[in-house]
Amino acid sequence: QVQLVESGGGLVQSGGSLRLSCVPSGRTFSNYNMGWFRQAPGKEREFVAAISRASITTYYADSVKGRFTISRDTAKNTVYLQMNSLKPEDTAVYSCAADGGLLTTSARAYDYWGQGTQVTVSS
Repeated sequence: QVQLVESGGGLVQSGGSLRLSCVPSGRTFSNYNMGWFRQAPGKEREFVAAISRASITTYYADSVKGRFTISRDTAKNTVYLQMNSLKPEDTAVYSCAADGGLLTTSARAYDYWGQGTQVTVSS
């Protein structure tokens, strides 16, 4: 079992930045690919970014490419999502997830999920 705890959400103005953190516990962090997903009110959950076990490969949704950066620090046992140039349409609950299989953008493949952290971008 893997427990995931996100932090770093909040209220920010359009054009601002936030950095989300996700701390896994319970299993070896390096065994999992990690992903970030988001869900806005009334919308389906959507993929944001993913990073492979050794940080060699990253995937991004087209809507965040060039603005968001996913990274992982094995020493700190933490996954980050740096979000720059935020837009009101980025407003959502952001959740991190752990995947023990192949790196993927599909939420169905992820085995473990955090509770999420709210990000609100005002215009």
